[in-house]
This record gives sequence, structure tokens and C-alpha cells, in this order.
Amino acid sequence: MDILEKLTILTEGAKYDAACTSSGAQRPGQKGLGNTLKAGCCHSFSADGRCISLLKVLQTNYCVYDCKYCVNRVSNEVVRAAFTPAELAELTIQFYRRNYIEGLFLSSGVHINPDHTMEQMIKTIELLRYSYNFGGYIHAKTIPGAAPELVQRLGLAADRLSVNIELPSEASLKLLAPHKSKQAILKPMAQIRDGQSENKQDLIKYRHAPHFAAAGQATQMIIGATPESDYQIMKLAFGLYKQYALKRVFYSAYIPAVEDNLLPACDTKPPLLREHRLYQADFLLRQYKFTVDEIISEQTPNFNPYLDPKCNWAINNMQYFPVDVNKACLEELLRVPGIGPVSARRIITSRRHSKLGLPELKRLGVVLKRARYFILAADLPVGLKSDKESALKALLDPTIHSLGVEQLTLFDTTQGEWALPPAVTIDGLGLTATN
Repeated sequence: MDILEKLTILTEGAKYDAACTSSGAQRPGQKGLGNTLKAGCCHSFSADGRCISLLKVLQTNYCVYDCKYCVNRVSNEVVRAAFTPAELAELTIQFYRRNYIEGLFLSSGVHINPDHTMEQMIKTIELLRYSYNFGGYIHAKTIPGAAPELVQRLGLAADRLSVNIELPSEASLKLLAPHKSKQAILKPMAQIRDGQSENKQDLIKYRHAPHFAAAGQATQMIIGATPESDYQIMKLAFGLYKQYALKRVFYSAYIPAVEDNLLPACDTKPPLLREHRLYQADFLLRQYKFTVDEIISEQTPNFNPYLDPKCNWAINNMQYFPVDVNKACLEELLRVPGIGPVSARRIITSRRHSKLGLPELKRLGVVLKRARYFILAADLPVGLKSDKESALKALLDPTIHSLGVEQLTLFDTTQGEWALPPAVTIDGLGLTATN
């Protein structure tokens, strides 16, 4: 099998891995090839600020595990291939020289055993770093069950490490991935966390100390293949952030790729809207100082499909509004729909010089379509209480229509009133989907 055939097979096998961001590391280019900036992968960014062009590939799709949801599981009949470390390192450099990529995302099936697989991945990355002097961004997946010394070597060569937690509960992991265990997944997570902490101390003492996983660690879990609620998923994510100092938790909507009687039917649509809501809630945890129990509860364990989590919280907590943008602290501003971390800090800086009205807020990046119903400003002395219905209309998510949730019939314009479909009810000041 030639290199091109291997590349086709092993990039196709890697497409289901969602944990593939690359910001957070700094590796300045010197005499070698490439460089990594904190803002993203190497020196190239897309127009909207995202990092672009990583070679996303498997070392091999041979796998001794039989995870029910995985296209590369041992019992699935697929064409198998494997790169040698020299082949994959040379391919990465050739792609870089042709300006196809700026970095590498490397994962693998478990071939022979976790240690053997990790050794192959480490050899590939060490060839890039030390033989080709490649300074570009590298994100590597840690194989659960591999020896701690291999995890250490991988962390010294790669910028970011990932250990996939796979499923939202230990019971689901035992059911669908019987060869994996909670302990085998969490142990390398703890090692990476501790290694980063020790490395920070070393860098304080020794300027030229080697970096260990400078861009942090991440994980990924599959959503929709098992019955866990959004509340359970967010509780798990919050615990991972707190206990293992993760940079990101990635949520991957289950895509039917193989048939199994333990999985949803192959004609089941991926729960993309649910994945979207989980990412929105995740941002509230990481950047907006919310807690899990503020945005979701055991009594209502799944997110509202009609409102994003922040708006849903605001509608159901009207007692905190309206917020005076000229007096409120940062934490209060971050609770306002339409105001994010950047615009909140801009507001605090700008109001030192003059009172802020709607034109000024718009220039600062505030989404007035949402925020105006929750704030007081110099030229907006009345907040949400004066126009509750308009606020609800403005906050309903217009994107869900394209994802299969009917929304265009929410408003009856012929009668000058707006009505919700039977699946949605208003309880007091809150909006709750009952379907």
C-alpha cells in the first residue's frame, strides 16, 4: 500500500475526533521549520480568527479494542493501514513545505497494546521535533493505559495532549467500550495536570527548561449514544475542569457509523442542536462564571431547545434585571444576554470617561437585540419589565429552524399577538419547552 492510500484511509478514520483546537502554546520559530503562536496554529489564521490547517490523521486504524460506537473497532470490517514514524514525519514536513498545513493533530487506534501505540506516536513526533527541527503546533492523543514514562515523553514533545473520556458515565463506558476503564482514562489526566504544575515551577527557576504540554490538555465525550441527561454531562464537565485543569471539554454529537444493537438506529439524526447547547453552556462555565446548577437542574435536566442557556437563565431570573451598565460590576454585566467577556470589559473601561447609551454600547460590541431588554443605559431608563413579550421574541433562537425545530410559526402576525406552539408554555416569566 502506497503513502497516498494510507493517507486516505487514516485521515478518513480521524474525522470523528472533535478535540482539535490549537490555541494556547508559544513556540517561536528559530532555525527550524514553522512556529506556534498563542493565538492559534503556527502563523496562519482564518478570517474569523480561528486556527486553520492541521493535518488530522491516525498513526494507524488497527485496533484491538471493540468499542461499539467506533468505526475502527476490531470487529468492524474496514481497510486497515498504518504509518511508520518515518513515513508520517516525512509526510507532515512535505505538507508543511507546500503550505498545505501549519501543524499536526495525531491520534491512533490501539495497535497491539497501548504502550506500543504510544511509542509509535512518540517516535513520529520526536522525528519532527529533533530530526526536522519542526516548531509548528502538535496536538497528540494520549492512549489510556500507556505507561506514565511514555505520557511524560509525549508531553515534552507535543504542545497539547488529550485523553478522551469517551462517554458521560462509567456505566456507559462499561457497556459500549468494555476494554476501557474510568481509572485508565483519569490516571493520565492526573499525570498531565501534575506535570504541567511541576513544569511551571521549573520554568520559574530555569528559563530554558523544556515545556510540558504547554497548551494544556483536553478531552472529548460522545453525546446521544447513551441516555445521560444534559445535567449529568455538565456536572461531569465541570468536575473535569476543576479537578484536572482541562483547557476544553469537547462534545461530539453521536454520528451513526456502525451498527450495533446497543446503539441508536443508523437512521437516527445526530443531536446537533443538543451539542450546540452543551457548547454554549460550557462557555458559561469557563468564561462567564456560571455554575452548573444555575443554568440547569435535576428537575429540568435537559436544555431548552428554543433558548440558549444564558437567555433561558435570564428569563427565569428576572429579579436580577435590569442591570445599569454605567454602575454594574463585571460579574453582573456578564449575566446580561448580549454582553460577553470582551464587551463587558470594554464597558467598564469606557464608562470611566462618560455615561454610556445605546450607540456607545453598540460600538463596544454589545448585541443590543438581546441586551436592551435587560439593561439600563443613559438613553434607556426602562428595562425588561416594560416589554416582556418583546424580550421573549427577541431571545428565541432563530438558528433552530435550520436544525429541524419549527419556529417560523411561533408568531401570529395577523392578530398582532405572538403565540407559542403547543409544545412550549410560558410559566410566569419563564419559557419552558415541554417536548
